[in-house]
Amino acid sequence: MTNYIGTATSRVDGRAKVTGEAKYAGEFSVSGLAYGSIVDSAIAKGRIARLDTSEALRVEGVLDVLTHQNRPTMAGTNEAWKDEVAPEQGSPFRPLYDDRIMFSAQPIALVLAEDWETARYAATLVRVEYEKQEFVTDLHKQRPEAFVVEKPDKPRGDAGKAFAAASVRHEAEYFIPTEHHNPMELFASTAIWDGGGKLTVYDKTQGVQNVQRYLCSVFDRKPDDLRVISPFVGGAFGSGLRPQYQVVLAVLGALALERSVRLVLTRRQMYGLGPRPASIERLALGARADGTLDAITHEAIAVTSQFEEFSRNDTGWAALLYKSANASYGHKLVKLDVPTSCDMRAPGAATGVYALESAMDELAVALKLDPIQLRLRCYSEKDQNEDVPYTSKQLRECYRQGAETFGWNQRKAEPRSMRDGSDLVGWGMATGVWEALQMPTAARIVLTANGHAEVSCAASDIGTGTYTILAQVAADTLGLPIESITVKLGDSTLPQAPVEGGSWTAASASHAVAAAAEEVRGELLALAKKMPGSPLADAKLEQVTLTDGKLVSKQDASRAVSIADMMRHGKIDRIEKERANSFPEDKSHARNTHSAVFAEVKVDEQLGVVRVTRVVSAVAAGRILNTKTAHSQIMGGVVWGIGMALHEETVYDHRFGRIMNANIAEYHVPVNADVHDIKVIFVDEPDTIVNPMGIKGLGEIGIVGVAAAIANAVYHATGKRVRDLPITLDKLQR
Repeated sequence: MTNYIGTATSRVDGRAKVTGEAKYAGEFSVSGLAYGSIVDSAIAKGRIARLDTSEALRVEGVLDVLTHQNRPTMAGTNEAWKDEVAPEQGSPFRPLYDDRIMFSAQPIALVLAEDWETARYAATLVRVEYEKQEFVTDLHKQRPEAFVVEKPDKPRGDAGKAFAAASVRHEAEYFIPTEHHNPMELFASTAIWDGGGKLTVYDKTQGVQNVQRYLCSVFDRKPDDLRVISPFVGGAFGSGLRPQYQVVLAVLGALALERSVRLVLTRRQMYGLGPRPASIERLALGARADGTLDAITHEAIAVTSQFEEFSRNDTGWAALLYKSANASYGHKLVKLDVPTSCDMRAPGAATGVYALESAMDELAVALKLDPIQLRLRCYSEKDQNEDVPYTSKQLRECYRQGAETFGWNQRKAEPRSMRDGSDLVGWGMATGVWEALQMPTAARIVLTANGHAEVSCAASDIGTGTYTILAQVAADTLGLPIESITVKLGDSTLPQAPVEGGSWTAASASHAVAAAAEEVRGELLALAKKMPGSPLADAKLEQVTLTDGKLVSKQDASRAVSIADMMRHGKIDRIEKERANSFPEDKSHARNTHSAVFAEVKVDEQLGVVRVTRVVSAVAAGRILNTKTAHSQIMGGVVWGIGMALHEETVYDHRFGRIMNANIAEYHVPVNADVHDIKVIFVDEPDTIVNPMGIKGLGEIGIVGVAAAIANAVYHATGKRVRDLPITLDKLQR
């Protein structure tokens, strides 16, 4: 019998994706489907003084134009508009709710037509007059208005006093610009009118049950009247955690017309959704001459909207990585006239650790210490914020294996000392850290007498491989070949699951599947015991296992009964078991993943053009369920980190409050020519404490530390420290 867990198993949904069989939210069709196109605001703040839809309504094929004046009824309270991951403070955005304009490109009308081309053309004919108001979209300009958003991690000692007395000090600010999601799949929703007010909504989302509850609340629907389905998602990584406005508008259109409606955002409209917030990060590190840290201060100022307070943990990561008796943290927000920020891969860590690891590199330079040596001298064996040890932490081994693979011992410490022809060569490194989270999740297994099992869970697969790992877990725990497993995901009617995020899905859903499989094994044993002359008549549950389609004694493999025989004798053709799995709260240990990232850059000395030629990422993340999909996750994170370091930046024209580069041509992301050699190492990290299967999750850790490693390599190559991302050639020529 093949053991699938821990192997490089190919994606079970791979064929469906490469053949086009897999359908996404904007691809489901029914007869009588109408199409929507959005009219968005041309100003950043104000009110709609006049909205004339008459010319658009005269276009042949136009069915209706919905505005705040004629839309179907929607909920009127803030609570009704809050989904399960909405910020605690504030009022969620309500599309087409009233005449207020709160950000540029806000949707203000929905044109509905028989086809998309007609809807899009008619949308250009909607005439709008505005009452403009003063607005602000510049973080630096509004910085004096920053306010404390939450109580930060508890301080230790007196960081200010210790910093002032330190032998070697480093203090600097680092800036990360606004970054926008650019998933391959545009945000889309297809609302199918099932008659009698019932709807089936196909939506691009990371949480079908979250969207279903949200829509029922917004439109005052009974749970049985509205179903949300999202079988495949073409990338999301945080952008799909909350319901986006197009799903509200698609349902709004379906209710108004009493027919099915499809709404797909344009690429430009995607920039009207939440971005990774711009942030200013201030680090102050004080150390002794031997590299021992005496003081750490990390303060962040990040962007949110005027109507909600979105924030993530930027500042607490140093307490997980580097020991220091004195530490201070601070987190503030600045409200701007923009959409509410949202999660983007490793929210808080990608930005905060960039600043922390850049500062640690600068401290290593000041101390004349190798960057790895500094980190090892400050290595923390516990979470200092909570004063508890880790379930496991193989970060030292990440440093060792990563450095060995990269060839770090051949690095010359002096900046500008390494060359390749006309290129300056730089080597940099950084540490990565993320949380090993797990959430209550349920799964259902239906086992049929022919040895086939269907596994179902409402969890989403945003391309990370959830279909595959759940098939692997089910195959191993049920003792069946993976070809005999079918996995159903992304349907609000399936067993309960939280939104897919935070790198918790693998651990959470896998344990739910394993728990349901145990229930199936128990029922099979009960059937086996009732069989005449059963070889398992006196066996206990813990003494038997499922393998090769049989229930087998662990002590004596000859004592076995096939699934088919057990079910035939029991006169049943299927066993159905659902199990909700939760993880007991345990504050006695910290749960984290770690990594060490090494980067090589080559910089054209005359032009300042930077190429990332090599990256080695050594990751300790507990038990790896699938080495193939896990490798893809880390490699994708590294590519995103290259984008963060060298390419990505949302550029605003602050005179108008509008984004200037709201397209993939001008919003730069890495392309094939930017991506060279990437090596991924999975450091062995057995963990018997974090959860029974030792799983930690891999979605976020891949990006954390990458931008810092590249920035540190650029300094090593050029001798110039660029602290504001992205690192572009004009900044190197300053």
